[in-house]
Amino acid sequence: MNVPPIPEPPQPEPERRCLGTTRAGQPCRATPPQGGSYCHQHAADSGAQPGQDAQAGEHDAERDQEQGPRRSQATLLVEAAEQLGIELFHTDTHDAYAIVTVGQHRETWPVKAKPFRRWLQRLFYERNGKAPGSQAVQDAIGVLEGKALFEATEQPIAVRVAQHQGAIWLDLANQQWEAVEITPAGWRVVADPPVRFRRPAGIRPLPTPVPGGSLEELRGFCNVDEDGWKLVLGFLAVTLRPAGPYPVLNLLGAQGSAKTTTAKALRNLVDPAVAGLRAEPKDERDLAIAASNSQVVGYDNLSAIPRWLSDALCRLATGGGFATRELYSDTDEALFDFQRPVILTGIEELAVRGDLADRSLLVDLAALDDGARRDEASFWADYQAAQPRLLGALLDAASTALRRLPEVHLERLPRLADFALWVVAAAPSLGMDPDDFLKAYEQNRAAANAMAVEALPVASLVHRFTQQHQSWTGTATQLLAALNQTAPADIDRRARTWPKTAKALSDALRRSQPNLAKVGVRVAFSQSHHPRTLELEWIGDPASPASPASLMAREQAEPGDAAGDAAQGGDAAEAWGTQPRDAASGPASPARIGSDQHEPQPWDARDAGDAAIPTRSNSDGAHAPAWRCNRCGHQTTHPRVATYPHTACGGTWQPHDHAQQQ
Repeated sequence: MNVPPIPEPPQPEPERRCLGTTRAGQPCRATPPQGGSYCHQHAADSGAQPGQDAQAGEHDAERDQEQGPRRSQATLLVEAAEQLGIELFHTDTHDAYAIVTVGQHRETWPVKAKPFRRWLQRLFYERNGKAPGSQAVQDAIGVLEGKALFEATEQPIAVRVAQHQGAIWLDLANQQWEAVEITPAGWRVVADPPVRFRRPAGIRPLPTPVPGGSLEELRGFCNVDEDGWKLVLGFLAVTLRPAGPYPVLNLLGAQGSAKTTTAKALRNLVDPAVAGLRAEPKDERDLAIAASNSQVVGYDNLSAIPRWLSDALCRLATGGGFATRELYSDTDEALFDFQRPVILTGIEELAVRGDLADRSLLVDLAALDDGARRDEASFWADYQAAQPRLLGALLDAASTALRRLPEVHLERLPRLADFALWVVAAAPSLGMDPDDFLKAYEQNRAAANAMAVEALPVASLVHRFTQQHQSWTGTATQLLAALNQTAPADIDRRARTWPKTAKALSDALRRSQPNLAKVGVRVAFSQSHHPRTLELEWIGDPASPASPASLMAREQAEPGDAAGDAAQGGDAAEAWGTQPRDAASGPASPARIGSDQHEPQPWDARDAGDAAIPTRSNSDGAHAPAWRCNRCGHQTTHPRVATYPHTACGGTWQPHDHAQQQ
């Protein structure tokens, strides 16, 4: 019987190794790809083909044991990154960054961020044919972070907008990492900017700007009237300013007034993002993170602003820091220091506290008719088509502001003076007269001040109480008792906003002191008496109407001289008695540019007695309801003027229809 032979077991295939050699002259131990003779690194470095010899010394394999002890994966990662020429630096807050060449451009990443971690993992795999361990990557990042902090230079880092050597830089956030350089001579797109930009998650690219556009085209995408448009243009102009202070833009209107759409159109022109408009932040940390990751901060559909958020928005607009404990640490702090423009939308009045109201631009949006609505698809398609032209026009305004800013002077600086100076300098490219903007800005401040006084019932009652008594001196306890007795029935003294103690009343008066001063009430606190007393004095409107003699002196005096200044603004000591007058309380004077001085804007004597806001009109020419003083006959369209008497003559405001006058 023939027994078939037992087949030989299959022989294992010989292990394939790269035909290249290491720096030490030893064979490379990396596994080449299927059908190849060299590993990825040797094939890329020497251009070797199967059957050819690769140049020795191009890289070290992980298992090379010839030169001393075995090197770890973390060491190989650090060496590989340095061989590719990464540039390390750190910021003034001791954050480490790396500049990495990707294709034909360079990108800036935080050393601790995920993009840099993924880049290191990919680099190790390409060189060694396998993935590195997670601990090795973490150790390599730690070494590179130490090199950035102790061996590299300190450089500033920015998000979207930066300043460098007198020029403004705007990050386009595109794949080529291009930026726009804005100088007094113009602007240009630069492929490799000298400034370092950080790209937070959610940032969206801006289109490549084109010259020749006009911001007037933006009005077709914003539901803003003529008076509010001046404030919106000023807000847009200052968003490209690399340093604050910045205003807080309040877009207010009923449902269906396109508040959200208008806010998106404004923000997307400068700083588009995935979450451009957010919900109310949970705490200051959320607000700080949002501000550190964007140039413009936007919050949509707010019903009210709590006290902590009002104070935080004030710091965000005019500058302020925030520190919190760093995660996974007991003693280290995460520091945030920022100034950002802010956009708020809501139905009700939001900036009701005096400090936030004084930093706010209040823009009322009228409800849209059904015939004026558009579908979002076509609306945003048209917006994206116009965006390059609109961005080019905004860059022209920033360039004009840089060129004209050293020559712009205001006889009297308003609140947020740097903001006002910047807008006045950019006004020619914005398509508006500087004096028109200053007048609209001062009218806006008057409306914001009236809103702040009305929002606090005790401030409104103190205004009436002081006007009736002309002067009053006593303790806070005595004043609280007097206010409780004279409070009208429509004031709920059980509400949280009504002070229950003398200290609460003193705190409320201190907060409202600047606002009350602008409606004719001087509040003074005495520290030398025991018990401490406070003094109320009715001084009338600080911007009282000028007498005929002063009007004549203003017409005869040249703008800028002593007589002209006295006629236009009045002597501070005379207007306020013994109290120094705040330079920001009166209306800002017209702009004077170099030696070419504009004629001073003649403030109407009748308008000085009240804080009028611009008249709103519809397309058919119908005006908003007016108020008429029963004593002097002066008319105004101020929506809140009925709360107070006419401080110019003491008369009472009564509703008046424009049609009756005609």
